[in-house]
Amino acid sequence: MKRVILLTLLFAFLTVTSNAQEYRTSLGLRAGLPYGLTVKHFLNKTNAVEGILAGSYGGFVITGLYENEHWTGQYPGLNWFWGAGGHVGFWDAGRNPNIDDTYTGSVIGLDGILGLEYTFEEIPLNLSLDLLPSVNLIGFTGWGGINGALSIRYVF
Repeated sequence: MKRVILLTLLFAFLTVTSNAQEYRTSLGLRAGLPYGLTVKHFLNKTNAVEGILAGSYGGFVITGLYENEHWTGQYPGLNWFWGAGGHVGFWDAGRNPNIDDTYTGSVIGLDGILGLEYTFEEIPLNLSLDLLPSVNLIGFTGWGGINGALSIRYVF
């Protein structure tokens, strides 16, 4: 909850302008939930797609997201983004200490994303901090929670 409030306050103080993107594609690691690999590719100045291949509770999840980017005028390299997409995967809920059930199988669901991203000017890296709410529609159905992660990516 603290992360949601912090991100909301930070977004409220940022002004949004249309700047050119600083990179086209990035590839890196994601630490948090879900943890794994992430790739992000810009389709144009304000829209990007992101893919996440993640380990999750003894299985894996593949997430695809369509994101809308908002560049800040005051802070070069900093943008905030939001988007939506879906996930498909296989996991073992018996390995999840937060779930009493022991579901093992496939899951398919919907995801949202809200985050901040900073791309360094001096080196080809960026950092991204995001919240990723999800709901499972098939398999272990129901609210998947609001996960969060820090990603570090090589930009090219």
